[in-house]
Formats: sequence, C-alpha cells, structure tokens
Amino acid sequence: MSTAISPTAYNYKVVRQFAIMTVVWGILGMGLGVFIASQLVWPELNFGLPWTTFGRLRPLHTNLVIFAFGGCALFATSYYVVQRTCQTRLISDSLAAFHFWGWQAVIVGAIVTLPLGYTTTKEYAELEWPLAILLAIVWVTYGLVFFGTIVKRKTKHIYVGNWFYGAFIVVTAMLHIVNHASLPVSFFKSYSAYAGATDAMIQWWYGHNAVGFFLTTGFLGMMYYFVPKQAERPIYSYRLSIVHFWALITLYIWAGPHHLHYTALPDWAQSLGMAMSIILLAPSWGGMINGMMTLSGAWHKLRTDPILRFLVVSLAFYGMSTFEGPMMAIKTVNSLSHYTDWTIGHVHAGALGWVAMISIGAIYHMIPKLFGRTQMHSIGLINTHFWLATIGTVLYIASMWVNGITQGLMWRAINDDGTLTYSFVEALQASHPGYIVRALGGAFFASGMLFMAYNVFRTVRASNPAEAEAAAQIAVVGAH
Repeated sequence: MSTAISPTAYNYKVVRQFAIMTVVWGILGMGLGVFIASQLVWPELNFGLPWTTFGRLRPLHTNLVIFAFGGCALFATSYYVVQRTCQTRLISDSLAAFHFWGWQAVIVGAIVTLPLGYTTTKEYAELEWPLAILLAIVWVTYGLVFFGTIVKRKTKHIYVGNWFYGAFIVVTAMLHIVNHASLPVSFFKSYSAYAGATDAMIQWWYGHNAVGFFLTTGFLGMMYYFVPKQAERPIYSYRLSIVHFWALITLYIWAGPHHLHYTALPDWAQSLGMAMSIILLAPSWGGMINGMMTLSGAWHKLRTDPILRFLVVSLAFYGMSTFEGPMMAIKTVNSLSHYTDWTIGHVHAGALGWVAMISIGAIYHMIPKLFGRTQMHSIGLINTHFWLATIGTVLYIASMWVNGITQGLMWRAINDDGTLTYSFVEALQASHPGYIVRALGGAFFASGMLFMAYNVFRTVRASNPAEAEAAAQIAVVGAH
C-alpha cells in the first residue's frame, strides 16, 4: 500500500488510561469490599461513625467494583477491540478524552456522596440526580464514539464482539435513563417518578439488567475477542456466537421480576420473570460452551499461559453462575435463598469469577501491546495472581453458600406450636464462621490485585508507547 497513513493509526492513549484505571479502581473497590466484609466479623470496624458504617460503604463498594473497575475494563477493551476489528481510529479523540475524564468525575462523585449518605436508595442506581445526569451525558458520549467508529470502519464485516459491546451500550443507557426518572427537591435529594410496586418493578428491571447487560453482555464482547486471540484459535462457532447474541438480548431483559418473588408484584409478572430466567440458561451456556470449545487443540497452552487460564476459568464461573441464577429464580428455591447470603455468594461467583477474572485476563493481554512490550514484566506474578484469585473466589462463594442455606433453613424452622425455632440473632451467630472465611477469600482476591499493580507498573516503566503506535500502524497498513 502506497497511501500515507497517520503514524498514530489507533488511539491507544485512551485505552491505556482506562486500562491503568481498571487496576487502580480494582484495588480500591476490592479493598473496600474486604473492609466491609471484616465489619461483619468485627463490628468495631464501623468506628461508631455514620460515614464508615456498612450501610454507607457497601453501596460505595458496589459502585467502585461495578462501574469504576468493571466500567473502565469495558471501556478499555471496547475501544481496543473496535479499533482493531474495524481497522480504523476512534472517530473522535476529544470525545474519547471527555469520556475518560467524565467517567472518573462520576466515580469521584460517588466516593464523596455515598459515605455522606446522599443516595436514591436504589440498588446499583444510588447516585443522586446531578451525578446521574453527568453519567448519562458521559454514556451518550461513549456511544457516539463507539458507534461512530463502527460507521467509519474499513472492514465490511462487524465482528460479533462489537455486537455485544453495542447492545451493552444501548441497553445500559435505556435502563439508566428510565430508572433514574425522578423529581429533584434539593441538590442532593430526589424522589422517584414511580410509586410503590411500579417503582420496585422498574428498579429490578434496571437492577437485573445492569447485571445482564453491563456485567454480562459487555464482558461477553470481551470474551469473543480475547479468548480466541490469547488461544490463537478462531472462535469455535461463529454461527453459534450470533445465535448466542440474539437469544441473550431477547431473553435477558424479561428476567428482572425474579428479584421480587412473594412481594406485592402481580403474580403473573413474577412467574414471567421466573420462566424467562430458566429459558435464559440455554443462550448463556451456548456462549460458555462456544468460548470453551475455542480451546480445542490448544488446551496444552493452559500449562504455560496464566493469562489464558484467567480467561478460561472465568468462562467456567460464567457457566456456573448462569446455571445458579435460573435455579435461584425458581419460586420454591427462592423461598429458601432470598434475603440470605446465598444471593451474595451467587453475585460474587459472577463478579469475582466471571467479570473480574475475564477483565484481568484481558488487561494482561492488552498492556504489553499498548506499551510496546512483547509480554508482561513477570509471567510468574501473573501465575501467583491467578491462584490467589481462584482460591479467593472459591473461599468466598463456598462460605456464602453454606451461610445462605443455613440462614434459610433456620429462618423457616418452626416449633410444634407454630413459633419460630430460632431467633434472628441465633442465625447471625451461626453465620459468623462463614463471615470470617468470606473476609479471608476477599483478602486473597484483593491481594492478587496488588501483584497485578506491581506487574503492570514494571511493564509500563519499561515501555515504549511509540513502538506500540508503530505496531498499530503496521497492523492497519497490513490490513489494507
């Protein structure tokens, strides 16, 4: 090709920024998680202050891990993947920069307001209206950059990973805007536009699909790029990936009512949520099997490649948690599991095992390429991180399963005269050993992030970003 091409063929700057902040927010969010887990073992760690109580810090933990850590991982990988699969630079560097700094501003806003008690009280949607509006503006900007880049692509085909990222962007915007409709009464207080059971339904339509589209669909876009890349094998079945996409986005949006079994929600809505949740098992496992089978002929690489190990084990946890979710949506199972630590265990099987592990694997894959290195500073440290993360996740979810089933059985046990066999405090005392194991598992996982931070720091310190840009130029030239 004789046509001159810009020496900076891809915008790697914003990808590098989001990738680094993924690690930073991961450490802070998970570290805070360990702290609040420890508060349930040693209540003295509340310090007798309103700002440091579990009730104030728990929503900050979820926001940091989901939107700061998970969000930055999604933004870094989506900008990386869309440029490389479309063979074109992001449509606007300035909009991408606004997206980065605007998102960090939203996170800092959460860090300030949530411990002060400014909250809508809606799960995963706690940020009050000024921050919610800023988040919406930043999100729309992200959508403009992503879809604008796809419009100006050099390739005819839109790779399946971009379909997943695209659905995640569109549906998350819809969920956020609809659920946050509210009437502000002061700068830090608003009231929902919906009332009663309607408010609950819209909240869990949002809440479950924050899981379904933010924490599943977006990360499946990640999976469909990084698993084949790291395994150096084509995706097992491209046709299955298309079926997976359409089935997932068709079914997931209906599953929210399973959070509201045995409540004032109409029974037909509860049953619909349950039925859709059970059917959802099929596309979820279709995607998991597609990712796993991509390793056909490459399983031996797991012995020497801890990055691939992160990606494959994340798929195993995705399969497990997407079996567990539909099972817990069944009303009879839900009558035992709901309001117990089993739900917490299920959430973290997905959050630690699936979301965090695939993000970590993707970041380890990208960092050397973004900074002009052949590989990470230390493969041994990645290996150490892998085992800390795996052991930590298993300790966490196993302790919460045991706690949850114990709590469910104790709460429903009754004497011959119909009185409760156990008091709530007795159930809490029985849960105490599980809380110790949970805090230990979380500490294992969070400590792995410190090894990652050191490894990334050493890799970046020895970096040559100009080489990465040159490699990107060669890639684009070669593709023409």
